[in-house]
Amino acid sequence: MSSPDPQVRAARNISTRPAGRGPVVAVTGAASGVGALLTARLAASEEIKQVVAIDERRGEVSEAQWHILDVRDPAIAEKLRGADVVVHLAVDLDLESDGAARTAYNVRGAQTVLTAAAAAGVHRVVLCTSAMVYGALPDNDIPLSEDAELRATAEATGVGDMLEIERLGRRAPRAHPGLQVTVVRPAVLVGGTDTALTRYFESPRLLVVAGSRPTWQFCHVEDLVSALEYAALEKVDGEFAVGCDGWLEQEEVEELSGIRRMELPSAVALGAAARLHRIGLTPSPAGDLAYTMHPWVVSVGRLHDAGWRPTWTNEEVLAALLEEVEGRHTVAGRRLGRKDATAAGAAGATVALLGTAALVRQMRKRRGM
Repeated sequence: MSSPDPQVRAARNISTRPAGRGPVVAVTGAASGVGALLTARLAASEEIKQVVAIDERRGEVSEAQWHILDVRDPAIAEKLRGADVVVHLAVDLDLESDGAARTAYNVRGAQTVLTAAAAAGVHRVVLCTSAMVYGALPDNDIPLSEDAELRATAEATGVGDMLEIERLGRRAPRAHPGLQVTVVRPAVLVGGTDTALTRYFESPRLLVVAGSRPTWQFCHVEDLVSALEYAALEKVDGEFAVGCDGWLEQEEVEELSGIRRMELPSAVALGAAARLHRIGLTPSPAGDLAYTMHPWVVSVGRLHDAGWRPTWTNEEVLAALLEEVEGRHTVAGRRLGRKDATAAGAAGATVALLGTAALVRQMRKRRGM
C-alpha cells in the first residue's frame, strides 16, 4: 500500500494557532532518532521562539542552540534556564545494551532532568514512555482507556524503566510545586526503530502462542513527533497515548504481510524464550512475548479532543515496517547474518523457539563461547 505524500502528512497536522512569540523548548537526546526529528520540526515552526538542543554530540539542526553534555550531569540545570518546556527524549532503549546499565542511565537521566528543570524555572516537562506500561493481559479492554490502570511489570525489555520514569514524573509536581509533567505513550513505534516488537516481523514465521489473541496498533515516528509538538505547545497535557486509529487482528497482519504463522503451546514458547535469554542467545526476555500474545490497544481520545489526527493508518505503518526490515533475519529475537538465516529458515525458527541443545551449541560455537 502506498503511503500519503510527506507534504500531505505535514499539512494535516499544521496548527491553526496564529504565529506568536511562542515558547522556548529544550529537547534532550536531540542528536538522533525521535529527538532529532522533533528538534528539526520545532526549529521550523513559527510557533516556537527557540529550540535548545541537548545531547552528548552535536546534531544537524543548525537553527537550534546546542549544548553538549550528558543528561545525568546536574550542570544541565544551567543549560535549561530560560526554557519554558523540556521534552525529555534521552532514553536508551537499545536491545543490545546491558540491562542494569540501561536502567541506571534511563532512571538517573529522567530524575536529573526533572530536578534540573524545576531548579531552572521550567514550567513543563514532557516525558515519552510507551503504551506498554498498560501491560499486555488477556482481560484488557479493547481499546484501553488512557486512564486505565498501569498493570505492566518489569519483565519486558525497558518496561520497568518506563514505569519508573512515570513514577518520577508523578512525584515531581509534588516535590516541585509549579512544575507540570506531561506523559506521552506511543503504541508500537515504527520508523528507524529496533525493538523486540519490530524484530517480530523479521522472523521467517510469525510466532503465535496457542490460545492467545494478538492485536496490533502501531505508531509511526512522524505521528509521535507531531504529538510531541502538541505537548510542547501545551495543546494537550496530562497522560495520553498516541498511535494509529483502531487496530489489526493477527489474521489481518498475516494476510497483509504474507508471513505465515508458527503456533506453539504457551508453556513451550515461554519456556524456550526464557532459556534462550538466560544463556545469552537472545536479547529479549520472555516477558516481551506477552506483547505479541495479548491485547494492549489504547484510545487516543485526548489527542483527538485537542484536534490532532494520525497521518498514518495501521496498514500503512505495517507496510512501512516490512519494507524497513526487508533483508533482516531474526530468529527468536536474535539477529542472524545472511548465511545463518539461509541455514536456519523456517525450520530453524522452530528449533530456536523450542530451545534445543543443537541450536544452543551452534550459536555458542559461532560466538566463540
